[in-house]
Amino acid sequence: MHKILFFSLSLMGLAACSKQPHLQPVTLSEQQQILFEQSCKTCHANAANPAPQIGDKAAWEKRLEKGLPTLVQHAIQGFNAMPAGGLCATCTPPDFEAMITYMATAQTAK
Repeated sequence: MHKILFFSLSLMGLAACSKQPHLQPVTLSEQQQILFEQSCKTCHANAANPAPQIGDKAAWEKRLEKGLPTLVQHAIQGFNAMPAGGLCATCTPPDFEAMITYMATAQTAK
């Protein structure tokens, strides 16, 4: 009995330590939707662009393993081919967090 309990607790502990990203879908505010349309969508809804596309779960999962705060920082500072600010001069860190979450959790590519 103790071995089963120990095994179960060990599995739960490993699952808790897992870096599997899990974000809940969000709805962008009206202002965030405008910002998204004017900035993020330019690259993230263009299959010819190497940016992770809206709703591409596999592409976003790899990035989310770094943590959402890191992705927000990348959006603010720029990262690889992404320009600083992600083409959005007025986006705040909460805006970036919402838009990244929106793109990563979209049900279908848009």
